[in-house]
Amino acid sequence: MYVATLLTNPDKNALEQTLVDSLRNAWGGGDVQWLSPDEAAEFSLSGLPDNQWDVWADLQNMGVDLVVQPANGRRKKMLLADMDSTMIQQECIDELADEAGVGERVKDITARAMNGELGFEGALTERVGLLKGLDEAVIDKVLAERITLMPGGKELVGTMRANGGYSALVSGGFTAFTAKVGAELGFDENRANTLLAEGGKLTGDVGRPILGRQAKVDALEQITVRLGLSESDVIAVGDGANDLGMLGRAGTGVALHAKPSVAEQCEVRVNHGDLTALLFLQGYARSEFAAR
Repeated sequence: MYVATLLTNPDKNALEQTLVDSLRNAWGGGDVQWLSPDEAAEFSLSGLPDNQWDVWADLQNMGVDLVVQPANGRRKKMLLADMDSTMIQQECIDELADEAGVGERVKDITARAMNGELGFEGALTERVGLLKGLDEAVIDKVLAERITLMPGGKELVGTMRANGGYSALVSGGFTAFTAKVGAELGFDENRANTLLAEGGKLTGDVGRPILGRQAKVDALEQITVRLGLSESDVIAVGDGANDLGMLGRAGTGVALHAKPSVAEQCEVRVNHGDLTALLFLQGYARSEFAAR
């Protein structure tokens, strides 16, 4: 058995019952269950529809996300999340670069790296090198003034924790940011790279080894073994090329507002919903959400 989930941006509530009913009828689905009025609904299917991706493309033009997944085991026991442009709305290194006066140069490298056009490690060291000499105190300034949480993050982490789930924040960014964001959202642990500083100034380098694509896969393996879970028990979320390894290994890998080159390699794509989409995909109704 499979489950088809339709959802939309919670600020727009643009999911129409006639649309859901017509798709259920066309696919011969079971009764529609509304997880949130005008926002998210699901119905069961006995098999995968042949025209799933054609319908998906049509719905994208209507601001609606569609995910079809196996019904068995979709409620997960662990969340593994990227941070930049996933749990927060910014790329931390880009914000630091703006403060250092090299914003445009760094943003171009970031975009190319996230699209998979550049190797992550080389792109990271090149960008960090441009921050050499920046006052270390700027990190706190950026955290206070420039970093905002992605909508739905507190509900996602809070609901999974309330239901016995474990949450890990694993980023190719920096520990100074993951520590703050992880604590604010209620993550159980966080992993990232360490910006090096001397005399209150950034040295233009990061600690080794550099945490990139493989390190996210390693985190998935290590944490699941430690907790006695299987990789199928994990829901992972990210947006960039360096997230593809963990997204492919996790039981459910969600490409959230991802770069097109990344999204096309993932079966679960959320382009319109926020982080609460990960709860709807697990069958949680909005009435079951818990915020930290």
